[in-house]
Amino acid sequence: MKEARRFSTRDVAIMGLLIGMNIVLTRVASLRIAIGSVEGIRIGFGQLPVVFGSLYLGPLAGAVIGGLGDLVGYWVNPMGPYMPHFTVTSTLSGLLPGLIYHLIPSNRRGLWTMGISIALPHLAISCVTVPLLIQHLFSLPIGVTMPPRFIAAAFTIPAYTLVCRMLIARLSGATVTFLGGCRP
Repeated sequence: MKEARRFSTRDVAIMGLLIGMNIVLTRVASLRIAIGSVEGIRIGFGQLPVVFGSLYLGPLAGAVIGGLGDLVGYWVNPMGPYMPHFTVTSTLSGLLPGLIYHLIPSNRRGLWTMGISIALPHLAISCVTVPLLIQHLFSLPIGVTMPPRFIAAAFTIPAYTLVCRMLIARLSGATVTFLGGCRP
């Protein structure tokens, strides 16, 4: 049986920075569109630190970054009442990309597998689950909240994939080719 991986001091420091980036990018540097009295749509790169942390440090780290980012972000800058549903979705948004990516054998990991590891959870959580929660909790129609999320995903998924690929390559000391893999 494998021993559980412990986070090094460096990992914890990176996680703290990524949590801070998640809070700032989500709460301050995002375009928030209110529908009625509720934030119906948020466009920005707030999930990028969560996804990067999940791919670089592993799914557990991604889950911690997503969950703590949501909790601390709410404490720093609340946007309405606290809803634990959204903390769960943030935690899953950090867990799933790394889980999918790390289940792929290392000799098969590349830009496309990274993109799939990012796209599947993003589409399932951000584009489907969150609008369903918003409809259930606030009675906003899915037809209003879901289409803009899919449009935004067409831009954010490729952007997240390229940025994460470049950062991971840079931090691992590898050279990245545009559509190819990383070379040490």
